[in-house]
Amino acid sequence: MTTTGDDHTAALTGPWWWERRRGAALDVGLAAVSAAECGAEGIAFARDAGLPTAVGVGFGVLAGAALLFRRRWPVAVVLISIAITPAQMGFLLTIVGLYSLAASELPRRITGALAGMSMAGTLIVTMVRASRDLAEEGTHPPIGSEYVPFFAVAAAIGVTAPPVLLGLYVGARRRLMESLRERADDLERELQLLAERAEERAEWARNEERTRIAREMHDVVAHRVSLMVVHAAALQAVARKDPEKAVRNAALVGDMGRQALTELREMLGVLRTGDGGKAVKPVEPVPLAAVGYAAAAAASRAVDEDGPCLAELDELVGQSRAAGMAVDLSVEGEPRGYAADVEQTAYRVVQEALTNVHKHAAGAKTYVRLAHRAAEIAMQVENEPPPEAGSTADARLPSGGNGLVGMKERVTGLGGVFVSGPTDGGGFRVSAVLPAAVASGG
Repeated sequence: MTTTGDDHTAALTGPWWWERRRGAALDVGLAAVSAAECGAEGIAFARDAGLPTAVGVGFGVLAGAALLFRRRWPVAVVLISIAITPAQMGFLLTIVGLYSLAASELPRRITGALAGMSMAGTLIVTMVRASRDLAEEGTHPPIGSEYVPFFAVAAAIGVTAPPVLLGLYVGARRRLMESLRERADDLERELQLLAERAEERAEWARNEERTRIAREMHDVVAHRVSLMVVHAAALQAVARKDPEKAVRNAALVGDMGRQALTELREMLGVLRTGDGGKAVKPVEPVPLAAVGYAAAAAASRAVDEDGPCLAELDELVGQSRAAGMAVDLSVEGEPRGYAADVEQTAYRVVQEALTNVHKHAAGAKTYVRLAHRAAEIAMQVENEPPPEAGSTADARLPSGGNGLVGMKERVTGLGGVFVSGPTDGGGFRVSAVLPAAVASGG
């Protein structure tokens, strides 16, 4: 079983140049066996060379112990094995050295050259030794001299080819595993990055939907409740003086309250149910990234299915007039169909502007202007300075400061322009321009 990432790095606990302790233990064991083999073969080498036995044994032990460095310096190990080939020692050293060389990261040309040198040395030594053995056997050798080259070639290939091929396979497999490990690490980092981005997008979608729902609730409730408060104040003022007007105001308050409750129920109903108006049963948890899209779709249905349009602007202005506001409505250009979000935004801008007049300038003369142009639709709500403080028209309506912010968010969200501010005459003006090019199927 392989490890990836930090786990693989943590597994490198061996001493010196070894990655793992078991690798160090294996190399020490191989070096000990090779040193024993070469030391034993050094006895015959010392006798043939006319050297003291201790010198031959010591030379063999040192040469065989070179296997300890096979991972660190595989070229040196192979060169030592080639150098001691004429001494007829180092069989294990040659095999393991060639294997380590082929499995290393060294260029293949170096591996091929050293393997060829080792094969040539083995071939020459084998032929010389076989020829000498034939000469010592006398007139009845076990094999004929014509078979010596074949035997030498087979021995050279048998000693050289298997460890080289096995080393090449193991090295290629090791590099493949390292490549797969790196890919797994990269994939893990990418998945982590995608998960973080998905979480950020989901959080952004939730914040956007909270803002949107709050804006819709504000637009639906604030206007009608403001008119209800104005009518209630007027009702209190005329209850004894003009009973008939008080009855009309009371009826208006009741109608507006019912309308506000109906709009709230419709919006909350869409938010609580799925497509087709049927409740969605929570069978299994949905992905986090889908929360924002579901909320956006619900809020869009809540606005698109029963949202207001510009055709209801006369009714909106009439409600403000019924509440005692002097409102003048003027329309320029030829009315035409717009996309639902454009008409709803234009309606909400006028509605919220009238609500602000009720809150902050009760009783002030107000002008509502709507202009249908070739590529845009413009609206403006401007009120004159409010009456003197203490007027009975002042209903002391609270303000949360979100009206202008919501209007600007709506308009800029469609690529329009929104401007608001006080006028030179002491009043207040709200202006917005929406592009009509977003209309579809007008």
